[in-house]
This record gives sequence, C-alpha cells and structure tokens, in this order.
Amino acid sequence: MKRFLLITGIAAMAIMAFTSCSTLVDTAGTLGSMLGEQKGLITSEQGDSIRKGTTAVAKSLEEFTPEQEYYIGRAVGAVVLSRYRVYENAQLNDYVNILGQTLAAASDKPEIFGGYHFLVLDSGDINAFATPGGHIFVTRGLIRCCRLEDALAAVLAHEIGHVQLRHGMQSIEKARTTQALTIIATEGAKNLGSSEVAQLTDTFSGVISDITNSLINNGYSRAFEYQADQASVALVNRLGYNPQGLIDMLKVMGKNIKKGGMDFAKTHPDPNDRIKEIQGRQNFTPVVEPNVRQERFMAAIAGI
Repeated sequence: MKRFLLITGIAAMAIMAFTSCSTLVDTAGTLGSMLGEQKGLITSEQGDSIRKGTTAVAKSLEEFTPEQEYYIGRAVGAVVLSRYRVYENAQLNDYVNILGQTLAAASDKPEIFGGYHFLVLDSGDINAFATPGGHIFVTRGLIRCCRLEDALAAVLAHEIGHVQLRHGMQSIEKARTTQALTIIATEGAKNLGSSEVAQLTDTFSGVISDITNSLINNGYSRAFEYQADQASVALVNRLGYNPQGLIDMLKVMGKNIKKGGMDFAKTHPDPNDRIKEIQGRQNFTPVVEPNVRQERFMAAIAGI
C-alpha cells in the first residue's frame, strides 16, 4: 500500500514538473509505472492505474486548437439557446452584429476560427454571455439598460474581452485537469480496496454542460469580470466611443437588477464595485457622441 502511494506520488510530481508538455507527462507516467512493475514495487494492476491517471492528465494539458475552441463554443452556445429563445427581430440583430463585428475587428484578437457571432436573446433578464470561440449573446433586458450606443458598444466590448482573454477556455482547461486528477485518486482508491469509488466515468464527460452551467448560473470570476471591463474601456476608446457609457450602463443596471436574482446580479460583481474598479484605473477623456450614432441606436432598439 505504501509502495503504491509512493509510486502515485512520483507520478504526481512528474505531472507537476511537466505541466507545459502533455507528451512528457504521459511518458513520465508510463516509464515510472513500468519501472515500478519491473522492480516489484507495484502490481501490474497498480501500474495500469498510474498509466490511466497520467494519460488522463496528459490529455487535459493539451493545448486547444482554434478549431477546438470554436466547436467548444458552439456546443456551449447550443446549450445557451436551449435555455433562451432567440429574439426574432432582424433589424436589432443586424445592428448588434454590425456593431459587434466593428468592435471585434479593432480588438486585440480580431481573427479567430469561424469569426465572431452576436445574437440577441428574447429575455427580460439582464445578462450577456461570451462562449469560447467568439459566440456572444446579449439579452433584451440588458440592451434596455443602455441609453446610448456607446453603452451598448461597451457591453459588447466587455464580452469580446472575455473571448480575447480566453476566460471561457481557462475555465474548461481547469475543469479538465481537475477531472483528470480525480481519475488518479479513484484509481488509487480502487487498488486500496474501495469498490465504491472504483467505477470511472469518461474523462471529459459532462465538461461542456458543466461549463455552461457555470457560465449561466455562476458567471466568470470577479477577477475575470474586472479584466473584461478594462478590455472594454480600452477597445471603445480605440474606436472613439465614450468609455463613460459603460459606467452609465452599470448605474442603470444597478437600479434594475434584483438582488439574489438569476440574471446579472448572480453572474457578475455588484455594478457599484465594477464602477469603482473602472474609475480607479481609468481617467476618461470627454467624448462628444455624434447625433447619427444615437439616431441609429434608437431606431434599432425601437419596440424592445
């Protein structure tokens, strides 16, 4: 028993040592377990358990390709659309897409596999979602909190910030690694005689739905939200929008969200905290909004 724990510990140390290269993690686990078997330190079953664990972790450490990010984002987006209806308003969706694509083209990550996609959701909830791979959703309820195009631009820029900073992918990568490490624990428990935890599930089963539930029900971390706010301010500044629009929108939002509700209040930091964080880091230069900008905004949101 002690020998198995020792070999498992060695495998875990190999994982920590080679987290930058999944191939080396897999190789280290395989060689370590084979050596343990040859020396009689562990049984063949225990060696197989170590190899399963290190292989799982190796898979969890592989870098996602742009194509994988896109299709993961599509899968997450599909779950979002199973919970929210699309707002069937071609004029508003076209407007949001033109505005979003303009912002995305000027962002720090303008080119992604499959491109950016923007869609309005038919919900009074005050919320917005950014999935991996550039799928961005915004509710009618959140658009109603915007009084100017500058404010809506800041909202979309915030979600683009989540994409360019890979916040969604970071969450998935963490979940994959955690699940892989769990396999090591369950395999170890099996060899130590605990049949209750001996059954293993597929390494990555349920990851997409887990991340989607986190995205919709819990939101990104406070640190991620603040980072996306800073990215939003930088992006709207770059295009000549008034970054004060983000603060104005947050003020309106603060008056409309319900504490303990299922929308923005649950998935984002308190609007007042976000305002303080933004103002503490930025000195805004006054911007005069062109009349045409407000005219097209009001025409697009009519009736929502």
